Amino acid sequence: MTRILVDLLFFTGTKGGMESYVREIYRRITPGADGLTYVGLASSELAATDTSWFPGEIIDSGISGEDRIQWALGELFRVAGFARRAGAQLIHCPANLGPAWSRVPVVLTVHDLLPFRHPEYVPGAYSHVLRAMIRLAARTARRVLTPSAASRDDIVRLLHAPTERVDVVPLAGEVRSGASVRTIVRRPDQLLAVGNRMPHKNFETLLEALALFSPATRPHLVITGSHGADPLAPVVARLGLQASVSLRGWLRTAELETLYAESALFVFPTSFEGFGLPVLEAMALGCPVLCADIPVLREIAGDAATYVRANGAAELATAITHLLNAPELLAERGAAGTKQAQLFTWERSAHGTVVSFQRALRDS
Repeated sequence: MTRILVDLLFFTGTKGGMESYVREIYRRITPGADGLTYVGLASSELAATDTSWFPGEIIDSGISGEDRIQWALGELFRVAGFARRAGAQLIHCPANLGPAWSRVPVVLTVHDLLPFRHPEYVPGAYSHVLRAMIRLAARTARRVLTPSAASRDDIVRLLHAPTERVDVVPLAGEVRSGASVRTIVRRPDQLLAVGNRMPHKNFETLLEALALFSPATRPHLVITGSHGADPLAPVVARLGLQASVSLRGWLRTAELETLYAESALFVFPTSFEGFGLPVLEAMALGCPVLCADIPVLREIAGDAATYVRANGAAELATAITHLLNAPELLAERGAAGTKQAQLFTWERSAHGTVVSFQRALRDS
């Protein structure tokens, strides 16, 4: 049996899409299948929670994934040592960062290169640190996994990784909380947006678009995904949208899937993504999608979504109005989205990940 150490130092329960990726991939991997067994190197936060989704032993690293300095130093200098002591023949680093150097071969997942493409969106010196750490991890890695062709092209161009060492393994957006959400009645005036509060998500633009509606015709907007005090609250107040916007914060999977199921339209005005998992999550639950016209979202959503310019409030408001006033079009988009989402499954993602592991082991 070949032992693989999975670097879970980043996993704290607050990291959104990256955690969904790891949890859904490893939930579908059978220990011992393909001659591979797994041990997870957990952050102190993860070690204190339910890890039954992981197909192997969990080691408590004692390292906090919420403490950026502890996390960074752990990734750079401690993961490889843990792997050697655990008798691992391969390391999977699934969250952009990994060892600066390692005798044990590494497969690195790079979700996106936001600090390279848009350093203005990453606070101050943190952008420089992230770029340096990602470069080191990619240079050390035997193979690089990434969820989209758009991200692969960035990795090849900006990290100078050979194309043949980069494996594109798409993610999925399947229903996780149970089929009962499909019986929920849609609210014809409810919009949904999800994501963290980084500037490239363009939530301010979405709020400005909502403010262009007259109070009598304005839909209700639910925005999820923040932690603690929501930085969008002052924007909502400035635009006088308190009665039309619900800032719901961080939600459990079942709550979020209920919102997808009951909303008339999912709006995703982001200007940059490595994949765009929420688009598939919405489509899997039949929620029509209006999203930014950027290459990676075209790659994922195909002809099933409606596209709009990422930074234009007036154009966004016009697109929302058009869709909400065309129930037949919304129904058509919802049905097309459901079919599109079925092209992406976590089983395929897990299989592609294991294939990348096997390639790295053959190359070692």
